[in-house]
Amino acid sequence: MTQDTSVAQPSPATSAPKIGFVSLGCPKALTDSELILTQLRAEGYDTSKTFAGADLVIVNTCGFIDDAVKESLDTIGEALAENGKVIVTGCLGAKAGDAGGNLVKQMHPSVLAVTGPHATNEVMDAVHLHVPKPHDPFVDLVPAQGIKLTPKHYAYLKISEGCNHRCSFCIIPSMRGDLVSRPIGDVLGEAQRLFEAGVKELLVISQDTSAYGVDVKYRTGFWDGKPVKTRLFDLAEKLGDLAEKHGAWVRMHYVYPYPHVDEILPMMASGRVLPYLDVPFQHSHPDVLKRMKRPANGEKNLERLLRWREACPEIVVRSTFIAGFPGETEAEFEHLLQFMREARIDRAGCFAYSPVEGATANDLPGMLPAEVREERRARFMQVAEEVSAAKLRERVGATMQVLVDSAPALGRKGGVGRTYADAPEIDGVVKLLPPEKASKTLKVGEFTKARIVGTQGHDLIGQPV
Repeated sequence: MTQDTSVAQPSPATSAPKIGFVSLGCPKALTDSELILTQLRAEGYDTSKTFAGADLVIVNTCGFIDDAVKESLDTIGEALAENGKVIVTGCLGAKAGDAGGNLVKQMHPSVLAVTGPHATNEVMDAVHLHVPKPHDPFVDLVPAQGIKLTPKHYAYLKISEGCNHRCSFCIIPSMRGDLVSRPIGDVLGEAQRLFEAGVKELLVISQDTSAYGVDVKYRTGFWDGKPVKTRLFDLAEKLGDLAEKHGAWVRMHYVYPYPHVDEILPMMASGRVLPYLDVPFQHSHPDVLKRMKRPANGEKNLERLLRWREACPEIVVRSTFIAGFPGETEAEFEHLLQFMREARIDRAGCFAYSPVEGATANDLPGMLPAEVREERRARFMQVAEEVSAAKLRERVGATMQVLVDSAPALGRKGGVGRTYADAPEIDGVVKLLPPEKASKTLKVGEFTKARIVGTQGHDLIGQPV
């Protein structure tokens, strides 16, 4: 979970009403938060670093798994206790309670308003009702790229909302709806503004990045006065062009392994788009995938991975998996472990199956005891970490481009950065040693070359050169 309670750019109007803000959940929720904060700033509202010092608090919630629901409800309770005026938005806001009403309202009836995700207009309507606008909007109060909750040198670019899949373990479509692709001209315009503002890494996100444009039948849009289709290949091509002009990276997340993904591998091999794919496989055994209602089976996934590596030997694949899914046999779980060994997934995370309220998988026969689910998750992670550690050791001796995330005192004592193989917050990092040359400095948001001299857990150790 990520939590942000303030924005780093104070308003010049000291008398402006202050809004407290908490953003919980995934990067897709974070981009919703950025849209709301951008609109607040455009209308002249200021932000508060504390609940008590705010005129009103907005909590953007997550409702995917039980731990996330608890964190969201606890945060709402804390905001109510310290402030009393709270607006709730996000995925938990769309979740029904036990009696069929709204869960948030049942647990915290005193909240001022509750909306679902991607509901900027509804949130602003509620803000206006309880804390009137301080003045007419002045666009110059807002930077061209909008308000961002990430560091200045990287940003998330959300290309669509919702999902057309109905995976049995997932309730996201019930909260975020079916796939709605953003117009490609709007997406590319936002990307250009972010690059022009100094962003050096653009992380493309959605619920299903591979499906971009399916809902509009790959409709032709316009960018820079030229026609361009609303589909993944065209988007990647144009983003690659923009990134090249600004010396920046483009990273793809939440890519389902559909055959047409193969088309973007040449762009990765040439470096126009980072050779990195975040692919949510979830399992490998065909019978488990069928019970999960996933849109692919394990054998094809292994074949596709091999083809990807043939087309782009440098490609890095990260993924997530579920252990202990209802009905999972020991043989099916062993199949998953063998898949991990053969697929050699560079970075993998694993969840023990969690019976999320509202998920149809809860009705499947063969629910496993919690201790069995946790034991299998631990066994999976042992194999995953062995694979990852072996792949990291292969990097030793290589000289790699590193994007610097932290560099106290201009890096004289070292710093922290990431290679193309490392997405922020979910993958490892490069621990940069102090430069050998006194003239060599490190600056946050800039690239440096580093010779990989060792590994440490999930991380690399690099010597700036």
